[in-house]
Amino acid sequence: MWLKKGKIFDASGQHGWMHSHAQVPTVWQKDRDTLRIFFATRPEPGLSMTTFIDVSAHDPREVLYVHDRPILALGKAGSFDEHGVMPSCVVQVGQRLFLYYSGWSRGTTTGAPYRNFTGLAISDDGTTFTRVSQEPVLKATEAEPYSATSPFMLRDQGQWRSWYCSGTSWREFNGKMEHQYDLKTASSQDGIEWHQAGIAALQCRNDSEALTRPTVIRANGTWHMWFCYRGSSDFRNGNDSYRIGYAYSDDLEHWTRDDAQAGIDVSGSGWDALMIAYPYVIRQENKLLMFYNGNGFGAEGMGYAEYPLDTR
Repeated sequence: MWLKKGKIFDASGQHGWMHSHAQVPTVWQKDRDTLRIFFATRPEPGLSMTTFIDVSAHDPREVLYVHDRPILALGKAGSFDEHGVMPSCVVQVGQRLFLYYSGWSRGTTTGAPYRNFTGLAISDDGTTFTRVSQEPVLKATEAEPYSATSPFMLRDQGQWRSWYCSGTSWREFNGKMEHQYDLKTASSQDGIEWHQAGIAALQCRNDSEALTRPTVIRANGTWHMWFCYRGSSDFRNGNDSYRIGYAYSDDLEHWTRDDAQAGIDVSGSGWDALMIAYPYVIRQENKLLMFYNGNGFGAEGMGYAEYPLDTR
């Protein structure tokens, strides 16, 4: 079981612009003693921008630094990321950081309320990032016309792999258009040009379920994936709100879903009592650390949990 350690950070007007949400924590081990957590915050309703905090690697509840500005501007008018830049995965490639992010743009008032795809920005110092392109790197295809977002990227034996949230439909529930999505897989030789085969790594249990924000790590000889899932009719802190699921694999190709083994659920009270979402798992010495959001998709902040590893 995961041992919850508590809240790390929430947005409460820091630097005059972080007015709500500390969403989708995305973690890079900056050095032996410091973790850098990229996250999305909102300067105003309907806009998401990415910044970061530095925390102690030995106790992530100890915040060492809060960055004072977004690390990437919103996209140009009409672009896929003009209304939102939300981090999803960070990969160190030599001395550079590849930051994959979910970019989103508002839709129409009568149709789907937004569209979202995956962008890539690269940094030489971990602070200043530059887009590789104005186009997304995971994009709309014939097989995936709705969305391709919230990815996890992994380099394994010279091959890049990705697992990401792929839109399957938009449906109306209680007078609102709601998005459903499963987890697809993609491959790449360089982490920039991706081949989207339209193959599901994990499928939904029913046509109103949505799966998103996978995180993959190898421990004790097995590949482990944590992700989050929700329903579509009452998921804004309601009965269908996000929970964290789990799957395992021996080869990164075939996954067995077993949510009962996720090892973490909502708390009895407090900031993560109604929802737990957007897990991101890293290894820290002899344990795993899971960073995640609580109620309101991160409106009440981010926290973390620990899982001790069998090192015998």
